[in-house]
Amino acid sequence: MICNIEEKLSGIISENSIVKNEDMSRHTTFRCGGPADYFVKVASKDELSKVLKALKEAGAKFFGDFYVVGNGSNLLVSDKGYRGVIISLTGEFEEVKLLDETHIYAGSAAMNVAVANLARDNSLTGFEFAHGIPGTIGGALIMNAGAYGGEMKQVVKSVTAMDADGNVVEYSAKEADFGYRHSAFKGKKCVLLGAEIELSKGVKETIEATMADLMVRRRDKQPLEYPSAGSTFKRPEGYFAGKLIQDAGLSGFSVGDAQVSEKHCGFVINKGNATASDVDKLIKEVQKKVFENSGVELSPEVIRLGEF
Repeated sequence: MICNIEEKLSGIISENSIVKNEDMSRHTTFRCGGPADYFVKVASKDELSKVLKALKEAGAKFFGDFYVVGNGSNLLVSDKGYRGVIISLTGEFEEVKLLDETHIYAGSAAMNVAVANLARDNSLTGFEFAHGIPGTIGGALIMNAGAYGGEMKQVVKSVTAMDADGNVVEYSAKEADFGYRHSAFKGKKCVLLGAEIELSKGVKETIEATMADLMVRRRDKQPLEYPSAGSTFKRPEGYFAGKLIQDAGLSGFSVGDAQVSEKHCGFVINKGNATASDVDKLIKEVQKKVFENSGVELSPEVIRLGEF
C-alpha cells in the first residue's frame, strides 16, 4: 500500500479534494460498502496527469492501489472498504458540448442523461437508448453500455484516454473493440477522459417521445425505487438472465436485505440495509441455483472492489 498520499499530492490538488476514510456507500448506486482509505477529487486533465505520475512514483498500481469511479452504478465495494485511493473525476470531465451539427463531445464524468438531453435539444437522434442508463459516459464506454436495441458501439467515433504516465492517447471506434458489455478499456491501465459521439439529424419531438416511452417502459419493468446496479448479470447467449433466474424459482429470494427483485429477476436490489456481503452472497447463490436448474452459467456485470 502506498504511504503519505497527502504529502505526495500536496500542491497538485487542493487539500479539500482529498478525503480520508470516505464511505463508499455514498458513491455507489447499491448504497452499501465500506470506506476507502482516500477519496480524491480531480477536476482537470492537468491535475489528473500529475496525480497519476505521483501515484506511479509512489509505487501504486492500477486497480490494486487506486481505482477511478464514475457514478458507481456498476460497482460493489466490500464492507471492509478499499485499501487505496479512489479517484473521482469532476470539473472539466463533466463537460458536454456540441462540436458541430452532428457531433457531441462528452467528458467521461458526464452523466448519460446529460448527453441524451443535449442531443434531444439539438434534434440529434441515436442516443435515446442511454437516456435512462444511470451512469457516466466513462462507465458506459468501458462496458459498451446498451439498452432497448442501442449501445455505445453504434454512436462512438473516438475515445480519449490518459495512460499511467500522464500521456493523452486517442482511440478510434475500431481500436475501442466494442463487444457485448466489453471494450478494449476494460482492465486497461488508463483513465478515460471523454468521447466524441456521432449522431444523426432527427426531429426533436420524435426524439423526446422516444425517450419518454423508454422511461415509461423502464419504470414499468424495472425496480427503480430501490438501490441496485441495474442488470446484475450479463445476458447469456441464447437466453435471458432474468428468465433463467425466475425459472429457478428465485423471484424474491433474499440474503439479508439483498433481494432478487420480484418486479424484474435480472435485478438484485437493496431493500434497505443490505451489506455488500449480502449482495455478494446473493449473487453467488443465484449463479449456483441457476446452473443447477438450467446448466447455464451466469456472469455478473457488477464489478467487485476490495476484499470479499
